[in-house]
Amino acid sequence: MNHDAYPDSYIADILRSTHSIAMVGASANEVRPSFFVLKYLKLRGYEMFPINPGLAGKTILDLPVHASLADLPGPVDMVDIFRNSEAAAAVVDEALALPVPPKVIWMQLTVRNDAAAAKAEAAGIKVVMNRCPKIEYGRLSGEIGWAGVNSRALSSKRATRDPRGFQRLGLRD
Repeated sequence: MNHDAYPDSYIADILRSTHSIAMVGASANEVRPSFFVLKYLKLRGYEMFPINPGLAGKTILDLPVHASLADLPGPVDMVDIFRNSEAAAAVVDEALALPVPPKVIWMQLTVRNDAAAAKAEAAGIKVVMNRCPKIEYGRLSGEIGWAGVNSRALSSKRATRDPRGFQRLGLRD
């Protein structure tokens, strides 16, 4: 996989097939990117599992925080890494040690560890580096266009309202 440029189909397939996400480095601080990415993905229907050893036993957005991937109640489809590039290697090792490894390892913006990516890919896991699933979801669904950003995607699809009355587009609609 060329980790410098991902085809839209690769990213969209991951976002469509993913249902549960463990976010390593989740924060309870509402101004941190990991908080609003967690909130956004939760609102889009993903089952979210915040991972932060310093907040273990507490909650973020009414979700129980786990100390590590090993503490998860069951398998997850994706591990989203909100840690620095060096720490990504240990997170990938922890993910590979799970009884059921994730299908995807996603490293957030500015996070890139080619050795860890190669290890995950050798185990049959898809890898995305230096991208944000919130941004990619918004771009591919067309939602990001509502803010005046060119998403490079045109759609005649009508936005739907979720039960809370929020208008949204989706990749799964």
